[in-house]
Amino acid sequence: MLRPANQLFSGFEDNCISTENVDFAVLSKGTGPAILLLHGYPETRTAWHRIAPELAETHTVIVPDLPGYGRSRVKNSVADMGSKRAMAKSLHEMMRALGHDKFTVIGHDRGGRVAYRMALDFPQNITALVSVTVVPTPEMWEGVNKAFGMGAWHWFMMAQPYPLPENLMAGNPRFLIDTTLQKMTGNIDLLDPLALDDYRTAFDDPDVRHGICEDYRAGASVDEADDLADRNQANKIHVPVLFFWEEGRRYGGGREPLNIWADWTDLAEGQPLTGGHLLPETAAPALLKALHPFLRKQEQ
Repeated sequence: MLRPANQLFSGFEDNCISTENVDFAVLSKGTGPAILLLHGYPETRTAWHRIAPELAETHTVIVPDLPGYGRSRVKNSVADMGSKRAMAKSLHEMMRALGHDKFTVIGHDRGGRVAYRMALDFPQNITALVSVTVVPTPEMWEGVNKAFGMGAWHWFMMAQPYPLPENLMAGNPRFLIDTTLQKMTGNIDLLDPLALDDYRTAFDDPDVRHGICEDYRAGASVDEADDLADRNQANKIHVPVLFFWEEGRRYGGGREPLNIWADWTDLAEGQPLTGGHLLPETAAPALLKALHPFLRKQEQ
């Protein structure tokens, strides 16, 4: 039986797919070419409720909670699953278990970081990459300045050693997540009440908050190291890349977004969208309008 939030995913199956290190909570629906949708912080798979149903009209759509987020549970050490390489490996196993050897991956925020790692580590399985509001991690750290630190303070706080951030976050989780979502949207009322309730409920769980911290710890350590190794070896992404970014946003200390992606792939295209950071929810019609022709082009 679907939870109230998943009433937003009419006709989707809600299953648990077990891999070596993660039991994934997965929504799926449709037939046709497979698409994997990966959400970001501080959300759950419900973040795709304005995107997934339309895509499922023409595709097989798979929507999991990231490892440690929502209802996807890590079997052993959560710290070992914080890295995007580890997440990518488990998600690759999940897709193989579902019978999908080739698929497009679309990732927003933290899910976008897992998505491009999948494209780097499993090029034989990824047919296209869509990154929503994300450029690679090294360029983010290299562009750190006062504006970034003030706006993305959680990158620094949640990356602190255990248990400092976990204890700080436990003080008032609802205040923290609501403040974060308000900043990301400009108006938290733009979020569907069922989706918002799902995010809040997940964030109430100390195990989820710990998993999120391990995600950010990896982003400040092993993820950056993995990415730098690829960049230094000129290991590029060889599948088509579509990038959506926030209108007016610059990354990596003020660089044009597509110029950053040009260092990682020769196949990047994209456009800015109005709607703040949570574009899959605040700019769904515009995102879908640009996404459909990109997908058709890859599937011809």
